[in-house]
Amino acid sequence: MFKTIKENITCEIVEKKSKFIANIFYVESKEEVENFIKQMNKKYHDARHNCYAYRIFSKQGIIEKSSDDGEPSGTAGAPMLTILSKNELANVLVIVTRYFGGILLGTGGLVKAYSKACNLGIEKAGTIEKNIAQIYTIELDYNNINKFKYFAKNNDIIILKEEYLTNILLDIAIKKEEIFKKISEKEINIKKIKFIKEMYV
Repeated sequence: MFKTIKENITCEIVEKKSKFIANIFYVESKEEVENFIKQMNKKYHDARHNCYAYRIFSKQGIIEKSSDDGEPSGTAGAPMLTILSKNELANVLVIVTRYFGGILLGTGGLVKAYSKACNLGIEKAGTIEKNIAQIYTIELDYNNINKFKYFAKNNDIIILKEEYLTNILLDIAIKKEEIFKKISEKEINIKKIKFIKEMYV
């Protein structure tokens, strides 16, 4: 289980005529990170700096990285990464673009500005908790569907898709495989179970 953002957002602040634009994205891979960074570099091609920080949850642990993109070392990416870490956020990419306003902010001023933009972005994006779940397709007959839906509602099973054919096919998300033992104990007859993938829910 980990915390992440509810939605992608853009916001901005102004510090001594310098404009700081924060873009916050939900990401699940380094490839997604690289794509968003390319998009923002293209969108804000006339900006002096596009600094970033990200943390991604993986089975091996948290993957994290930051960049000051030409700002004095430790004044942009590192403080933003610290904010993500302190808020225990993962699968989040923060990119803060700076348009220089002609007044030098100094290292302390830069840390403050990038941190402020990052914090405002997180606040606007909102946070939620996510779990890794296993996705299965199961097959039920029509006699068992209401009993299964009642069981799902009370046992943290998410029904993602329903298909009504000769029997009923359901795509479900579960957090623990032992749930199938509980289902059989409730005498709900599942004809077939097929594992599809893991995903975050």
